[in-house]
Formats: sequence, C-alpha cells, structure tokens
Amino acid sequence: MFKKFTVYILISLVSIVGISFPIVKSPEKWYEFPNIPGLEENAKIIFFHVPLSWLAVLAFLMSTYFSIRYLRKKDFTDDLKSYTSAQLGLIFCILATVTGSVWAKLAWGSFWNWDPRETSIFAILLIYGAYFALRSSLDNEEKRATLAAVYSCIAFITVPFFVFIMPRIMTGLHPGSADDSTSGPVVSFKMNMNMRVVFFVSLGAFTLLYSWLWSLGYRALLLKEKFLKSQEGLEQ
Repeated sequence: MFKKFTVYILISLVSIVGISFPIVKSPEKWYEFPNIPGLEENAKIIFFHVPLSWLAVLAFLMSTYFSIRYLRKKDFTDDLKSYTSAQLGLIFCILATVTGSVWAKLAWGSFWNWDPRETSIFAILLIYGAYFALRSSLDNEEKRATLAAVYSCIAFITVPFFVFIMPRIMTGLHPGSADDSTSGPVVSFKMNMNMRVVFFVSLGAFTLLYSWLWSLGYRALLLKEKFLKSQEGLEQ
C-alpha cells in the first residue's frame, strides 16, 4: 500500500512539474528549465519517454535473470517471474515508442521516420513479440518454460546493441545520433539542477512503478496457476 501511494504521489508531482514549469533560454528562477538546443520545448517529454525506455530495458533484464534462474533450478515460480517481467517490458517498450512518436511528430513533422532509434525499438518489439508467440504455441508447461527461458536469454543479448550502440553509431534525427551536434546523448543533456532533480525523481518513480506492477502481476499469475491446478484436481 505504501509503495502504491508513493508511486502515485511521485508520478503526479513529476507530471505537474514537468508539464507546468517553463523552458527559457536563461533560467533565473528555481522553477525554470533551460533551453536544450535541438529539443527546445519538446525537452519536457524526457521526463516520461526516457524513464519508460529505461523500464523496458530493466524489465527485459530482470526477465532474463529469472530465466537463467529457472534454467538452473527448474523452479516454475521463476518462469512466472520472468514472464511477468517480459510482459511489463513489452508494455513499457510500446509506451516508449508512443511517446517517442509524439515527440517525433512535434520535432520532425512525422510520427515515424525510420530513424535508427525508431528502427531499433521496432526490432525489439518484434523480438519480444515472438517470445509471447512462442509461449502461447506450447501447451506442455515444462517445455514452454524451458524454451521461453532460453529464448529470453538470447533475446536480451540484442537489447544493449539496439538500445545503446546502434542508434549512436549511425547518423539519424534522434538526439545522441552519430552526427548530433546539439543536445547530445541522454547522459549529457544540458540540464540545470532543478531539471536534473525532476528527471531523476521521475526515473525513481517509474522504477517503483515497475516494482509494484511486477509484484502485482506475479501474484496474479501465481493465483491463476493455483486455481487452474485445483480445477484439474477436481476434474480428476
């Protein structure tokens, strides 16, 4: 309950502050954000787009971690934990794509431009979409869990390349591309102190959101599995 309340308060604060605080060329007051070349007024979306992208990577990483644990211990609860995290990863990846498309429309005049960053996130969506297709195609519990765990480990190998490497070594429209000479990559955004505080609070709040949703989703799957097994026992 405390985690849920904390997440609600922090994300509400980030939303209010991120949307209402103005962006000016030379900030003089504590509630003013600096103008970032190449982003301008659209820079406010980093309070939402970047945390969503971070959560997608985190969720896929945790899915891989629990997949490795399942392959080592053959504990089906680890398979459920991995599956829950992969579900959240796909959801956050879709939301990051949507918020990125909105920013692209405002900055470049089109929702989709096949920029290296857009292409890479599209590839990740396809890779993890195939993960769920694989799981849904198998009825045997042990076989499904084992193959899904192996696939999850292989799939995550592509994530660092598509998220951190490919968009930075290729020329493109997205900030941080190889030919970007304005705002630079996310880690070197030209923020002032109050903008950094809001940004890192947003990262923390969305990370707590992932933790709460993961716990909720895992318990729901656990209850579903127990219910299905009890139903099978009654039928026998």
